[in-house]
Amino acid sequence: MTIMQSEQQYIDLFEQCREMLCRHSCAPMNAVREQAFADFKAQGFPSKKVERYKYTDMQALFAPDYGLNLNRLHIPVDPYEAFRCDVPNLSTSLYFVVNDVFYDQALPKSHLPEGVVIGSLSTYAAEHPEFIGQYYARLAKTDGDAATALNTMLAQDGLMVYVPKHTKVDRAVQIINILRSDVDLMVNRRVLIIVEEGAEIKLLFCDHAADDRHFLATQVIEAYVGRNASLDLYCLEETHNKNTRVSNVYVEQQADSRLNHNVITLHNGITRNRLDLVLRGEGAECACNGCVIADKQQHVDNNTLITHEACHCTSHELYKYVLDEQAVGAFAGKVYVAHGAQKTSSQMTNQNLCATREARMFTQPMLEIYADDVKCAHGSTVGQLNDAAMFYMRQRGISEHEARLLLQNAFINEVIDQMKLEPLRDRLHYLVEKRFRGELNKCSGCKLCK
Repeated sequence: MTIMQSEQQYIDLFEQCREMLCRHSCAPMNAVREQAFADFKAQGFPSKKVERYKYTDMQALFAPDYGLNLNRLHIPVDPYEAFRCDVPNLSTSLYFVVNDVFYDQALPKSHLPEGVVIGSLSTYAAEHPEFIGQYYARLAKTDGDAATALNTMLAQDGLMVYVPKHTKVDRAVQIINILRSDVDLMVNRRVLIIVEEGAEIKLLFCDHAADDRHFLATQVIEAYVGRNASLDLYCLEETHNKNTRVSNVYVEQQADSRLNHNVITLHNGITRNRLDLVLRGEGAECACNGCVIADKQQHVDNNTLITHEACHCTSHELYKYVLDEQAVGAFAGKVYVAHGAQKTSSQMTNQNLCATREARMFTQPMLEIYADDVKCAHGSTVGQLNDAAMFYMRQRGISEHEARLLLQNAFINEVIDQMKLEPLRDRLHYLVEKRFRGELNKCSGCKLCK
């Protein structure tokens, strides 16, 4: 393989800073660092000829020379003072990750149930190295994805979420990822979620950028959902057009477990989300929803792979895009039904609205089935605003601008209505309407969404 300049800079960086990387991390993360480096050198960033990356130029994303805070210098920020966009009436337990470091200087006053851990991955791993070693980097294999390998070889800390057996966390947990820097910066976030047998938790991740700088954020989330456990995972991006986000989510579900995964992109620059989900135990269920609103030259690429390995499992997937101006959207979803995974039920739907002739949408739903007693369906549509509906509303005195907003809102709200947290649904309906009206950057009291 020919090493490109975009890859060489990270190879040189690691070789020069490997001691510093290890010194500011922990044993379980360091244990897989060298193998991740070897896998990254062997693969390099994928070209657009690679099937799962055909819609996003990964080499171009990583080509700029970003700064990194490998020496873990303190960045002055009080997120509790800066952040004002929390979801009202949701009554969340609010935590912050500043760049890629868990903010532990002030923690929520609300008490978590006994045994539940939400905190620094590096700190917890230093105290429980064998436990973390069982899970860390097991789902996120570094030999199968260069972005995952790069994150694994550079990440020094992360977020740890642990819910022990038969424990229910009633209050939703909100994690605010704040990008903060005086220079262009690359951050490598890591999240490890372990929800043991019979446990339940709802997690809301919100991405914000506090400064007008170019940011490159890689993120790897590994989530283990035990037997009869439940995980609700919401990921909301409200950054700015100088932000590049590459997020890989890996989930493993055991028997009779439930996953509700939602990804919402309201403001961004370039976003590439990958979801790899394995239904490993019989009777597992998952619902995966996504909504994207993009304009200007924004780019949003969602790539999903749902693998049914066991019988009697159910998956439901719904992704919707509204693209305006010169925005580019991509959705590639694949459902894989393994040999013996009988009684599988799967539905994948991707619907897209291009509000201008310049907007571009690429869609590729796929099924690969090796069992004969299944119910699987998939479909996609790409269209423009309904002329008949526009004419109907114009005839009743509604302006063309207002009619467009109503149709776009109605189109995207089907995804939002799938979300289980009612206060979050109400807040998202409000944010989506403001986004369509171009008013989302005018939230009262918010210093982040400028």
